[in-house]
Amino acid sequence: MKIPLKILVEGALSIALAVVLSYFKLFSMPQGGSVSLTLLPLLVFSFRSGWRYGIFVGAVTGLLRLMLGGYVVHPLQALLDYPVASGLVGLAGFFPGKKWLGVLCACFANFTAAVLSGVVFFASYAPAGTNVWLYSILYNGSSLLPETAILMALVYMIMPRLEKFK
Repeated sequence: MKIPLKILVEGALSIALAVVLSYFKLFSMPQGGSVSLTLLPLLVFSFRSGWRYGIFVGAVTGLLRLMLGGYVVHPLQALLDYPVASGLVGLAGFFPGKKWLGVLCACFANFTAAVLSGVVFFASYAPAGTNVWLYSILYNGSSLLPETAILMALVYMIMPRLEKFK
């Protein structure tokens, strides 16, 4: 399969920008996790290039973030928290005409991977007697809602300007 040069260049730039943005946190959670703009370049790339390329670029971004200092307690957790969670952001590419739906789908898919990882590998952080599913949903959801709102606004500000260059 021959990948167009434009896709390769935009994908590489999206990966680089996402990795750089992952170091700038708008705010951090006590036991890890944060609100950042890491997903923004992945969303934009997925809308412009489609879900197949979007999933691949997201997964590569996650792998690179993992190699550059990801927090690992188990190999499966590392996969869920990094390449799987970031790769699922590429699902936004299924909705190029409905950006709001693409952002919601991508953020929810990313959230689902984080919740599953939290239930399986971080249950010990839940207070005694607390349902681990509820704890993981609330913990991960506390950063999901503001991040989704910020990403939604930025996608609607950026995408019309980028459409001129398609």
